Amino acid sequence: MILDHSWARRLFHLGALATRGMTLGVRGAAIDEAGRVCLVRHTYVAGWHLPGGGIEAGESAAEAMIREFREEAEIVVDPAQPLRLHGFYHNRAAAGRDHVALYVAPAFSVRAPKAPDREIAACGFFPLDALPPETTQATRVRLREIREGLPPAAQWQP
Repeated sequence: MILDHSWARRLFHLGALATRGMTLGVRGAAIDEAGRVCLVRHTYVAGWHLPGGGIEAGESAAEAMIREFREEAEIVVDPAQPLRLHGFYHNRAAAGRDHVALYVAPAFSVRAPKAPDREIAACGFFPLDALPPETTQATRVRLREIREGLPPAAQWQP
């Protein structure tokens, strides 16, 4: 006789969430053919960042990144060329249990210029060698990893 232990597995996962709660987010690098990267400036935190955000319940990390690209930058990822996972980082600066998956979009289009809204104050494409001065250090380091083919660091913050 085979027993259904799905309830036990769900209970275990619920307990793990309560005792070992972890946040998981995504960031994405969309670099166009001219060598410019998409960066966003949020309304609630200083600096220019790669687009990204939290992973919603029932959503994979890649699905979350595709959604965040669309919401924050009007970027549509080409489904024929899926996102590439560059690295998975521990982000101690945000919280002791925060982690970030960084994706690179090998092919994409921009639906329209992103208009400012309640979350995004500005969005733009910038040459990799001429990023805005307010670009965060973590963003600069991630872009250097991607540009130079370096292995991802363990920590999001340098």
